[in-house]
Amino acid sequence: MANPQVRIDKWLWAARFFKTRSLASEMVSAGHVQMNHERVKPSRGVQVGVTLTIQRNQERFIVTITALAEKRGSAAIAQTLYIETEQSLAARETQNELHKMHAFNGPAPDKRPDKKARRQIIRFRRQND
Repeated sequence: MANPQVRIDKWLWAARFFKTRSLASEMVSAGHVQMNHERVKPSRGVQVGVTLTIQRNQERFIVTITALAEKRGSAAIAQTLYIETEQSLAARETQNELHKMHAFNGPAPDKRPDKKARRQIIRFRRQND
């Protein structure tokens, strides 16, 4: 019997990496998802043991598939479909820490700008363009 396979876009949707299957398909087509360090098409089948590199916004996941699913289930079930590598977890953790530090260095203003301040902001931005 042949090894069971599931389309990569279906698996990414079922594993909750992307909100819709069409978005997962677009990301695979755009090259944001690689299988064993190779660019693939959305119809490509995945098997247990395959390594995927997934780039989603600023986050990068490197996961190994442990189970297959064609239908989207709960988040708890989705987390059992893959194992994220230690390097990927560490890199994402450092990225989150850097993001927090940048947010801390630029605190939010105490109040919203009034009409005069908004006009000054608009003038300032137009000067830089």
